[in-house]
Amino acid sequence: MGLSLIGSLGGLLCAALLLLLPAHARARLVPWLVAYAVGALLGVALLALLPEAIELRAPTDVFGVLLVGILGFFVIEKLVLWRHCHTEECTVHDASASLVLIGGAVHNFVDGAMIGAAVLTSVPLGISTAVAVAAHEVPQEISDFAVLLHAGYSRSRALALNVLTGLASVLGAIAAVLLVQALPAMLPYLLAIAAASFIYVAMSDLIPDLHDRGRTGLTAVPQVLLVGLGMATALLL
Repeated sequence: MGLSLIGSLGGLLCAALLLLLPAHARARLVPWLVAYAVGALLGVALLALLPEAIELRAPTDVFGVLLVGILGFFVIEKLVLWRHCHTEECTVHDASASLVLIGGAVHNFVDGAMIGAAVLTSVPLGISTAVAVAAHEVPQEISDFAVLLHAGYSRSRALALNVLTGLASVLGAIAAVLLVQALPAMLPYLLAIAAASFIYVAMSDLIPDLHDRGRTGLTAVPQVLLVGLGMATALLL
């Protein structure tokens, strides 16, 4: 539960602090966070979560769940319940504030379940998963703040509502623990779904952002270095 809070509210706290900076400073920092998040997500998914799942279950079963998970997150995103924006200029800003909050709660619940499943495997894996979640939550939370402020919410109310949606991660962690206690064989499948989420976010949302050099202002070299730093984090934790 503690690590689930670090993953969700840690990213929220960093986002709130970044909002205190001038807009031009945020515009320069967020692409760096996105590049780091790509490496952290892919590193944790491919170097930690999937190997642990394969140790517990046959590779064909694990990769089958991985594929279903990626397709499932694609469908959820189409329902606008799982959306990733990493700048304050985002096409999803046309959505209502309530939809943003619902999507955020769903997202945090799933993130909490991932962290819970990882902790049940090993505490170091739980820590690296929480770090990866927090890393990609920072730019996401900045975007969510922008949506709520644009809808007329005050900064304090927007922060309070985002904290409430962040607490859904605790419910997700509890749900994962209870599920694994009731059905221990579900653990490798939960790890595979967590890996699917991380791979989907990195490949479909974050990496396309990095290709838009005109918007990010980052050249290939710092991008690769930051991605490598994110992967190193997954290996070292």
